[in-house]
Amino acid sequence: MTSIGTGYDLSASTYSPDGRIFQVEYANKAVENSGTAIGLRVKDGIVLAVEKLIHSKLLVPDSNRRIQTIDRSVGMASSGLLADGRQIANRARDESYSYRDVYKESPPLKELVQRMGLYVQAYTLYSSVRPFGCSTILGAIDKSGPVLYIIEPSGVAYGYHGAAVGKGRQLAKTELEKLKLSELTTREAVFEAARIIHLVHDDAKEKEFELEMSWIGAETNGLHLPVPKDLLEEADKKARDALEDYDE
Repeated sequence: MTSIGTGYDLSASTYSPDGRIFQVEYANKAVENSGTAIGLRVKDGIVLAVEKLIHSKLLVPDSNRRIQTIDRSVGMASSGLLADGRQIANRARDESYSYRDVYKESPPLKELVQRMGLYVQAYTLYSSVRPFGCSTILGAIDKSGPVLYIIEPSGVAYGYHGAAVGKGRQLAKTELEKLKLSELTTREAVFEAARIIHLVHDDAKEKEFELEMSWIGAETNGLHLPVPKDLLEEADKKARDALEDYDE
């Protein structure tokens, strides 16, 4: 991360001579060093999955969640700094409540993502703040059907059929591209998401991790809910077995 001259990374409001904002690039590095998060947009819903790395055996299982509910039908998965992800989730809830208060209906995800993109981008403009060190995947079912977006630390947002952020994003994207997402059901997507998370974690075997998943679809009546424990355990077991067969 060198540039022409020095000192251009001391403030988020300073460009380097070659037109880069180093603090935004450092924020992206924070995401790349975190556990992988993926989102799948399938024919009848959305599935979110996160590789939650366990840094200590003393941590309580299922605590410090990286998947959060924003609105009844909107879920968010984050990769990067956990505290930054929580701040973005809280702001997204405020924006959702504000839209509902004015228009008396749930916000379309596109509108919510535009507002959140502006909020995140504002933190790249001033020397008194720093960019958010996390990328978020937002998924929902609204009037147009299932929708999926990523918001990056720079504030830019993209719509995706299959999204991946974090340490194993490149391998995860490769695996997502092999799937016919428009033909999968949410239940089938749960098993595929578990397989991909286990596959990308295989490169960092020295650390244990928890598989965290949620879904939105017909089976949840359009609500964002955690994947039922029995289905999650079944998907987790199948993914481990598939990985062992692959290794052999």
